[in-house]
Amino acid sequence: MTGYVVVVERDESGGYSTWSPDLPGCVAAAADYDECLQLMTEAVRMHVDGLREDGDPVPLPTAYAALVVPAA
Repeated sequence: MTGYVVVVERDESGGYSTWSPDLPGCVAAAADYDECLQLMTEAVRMHVDGLREDGDPVPLPTAYAALVVPAA
């Protein structure tokens, strides 16, 4: 199974936002982490469906993993 990596960031208000390096403009935000991931899952699917409907190329996923590196 292939899929798109998403980056989740905590914002200044304590909420979350997420974006995908392979799908420019595809973003989601929510106050809750789980809700943010759910919204991003829906956003990715809608984004890819929209590209297909418009006859635009769907970018292949290039990022394949994420790693959290602890600060020293």
